[in-house]
Amino acid sequence: MTLLIDDENRVRTITLNRPDALNAFNEALYDATAEALLAAADDPEVAVVMITGAGRAFSAGQDLGDMQERITNPDFVQGAHGFPGLITALSQFPKPLICAVNGVGLGIGTTILGYADLAFMSSTARLKCPFTSLGVAPEAASSYLLPQLIGRQNAAWLLMSSEWVDATEALRMGLVWRVSEPDELITDARKHAEVLASRPISSLMAVKQTMTEPAKPEIAAATARENAFFEKLMGAAANAEALADFHRGKS
Repeated sequence: MTLLIDDENRVRTITLNRPDALNAFNEALYDATAEALLAAADDPEVAVVMITGAGRAFSAGQDLGDMQERITNPDFVQGAHGFPGLITALSQFPKPLICAVNGVGLGIGTTILGYADLAFMSSTARLKCPFTSLGVAPEAASSYLLPQLIGRQNAAWLLMSSEWVDATEALRMGLVWRVSEPDELITDARKHAEVLASRPISSLMAVKQTMTEPAKPEIAAATARENAFFEKLMGAAANAEALADFHRGKS
């Protein structure tokens, strides 16, 4: 199973479950996560959703094997939701969303934090947006959401440098709200999730909608800009070289 789902005290925990692939997103995981968010949105017994990862990673981002196949295989089969559907599900999710970053987070494993209402991070975890090292554009409306969340210069470094950011730096930036010791992360995140889940769902949703509604047109516009650049850059020289280096490293 690419996802594990657990319900307790009106908190639904969604655990990305491709630990051997460091929870990298392939089409199946994009689809399963989007479906899980849509189901949680419609479930009257779910007040809060928490996303975390199985094993030592939160998510290693896009599965680069999938990216390579998308470029080279004309018969590549996209998922029913795929990456665009996951981003839509995140941007439209009407209830509190908590991320518990238990290990490395690359790409969407970092940019998903732009959609989190609260983000918790293990003190040993690290985050990276590897877009320039892959020769591609930003994704997931991160070009809009991250400057809003952490300020222009922090976002510029994160999106342009392709360098790791540790938990101390992520907290300083405001990329995450709390840092916990590894064995306390889920307990800490759940404790706060259950405080929220004890409140009326209708009120939680009203608060979230009033906070997020103004950003929705900006998210859509940023996504369109990013997609246009991504289409132009994916498969171009810098991206092809980066993917070739990746595959040489695996062989």
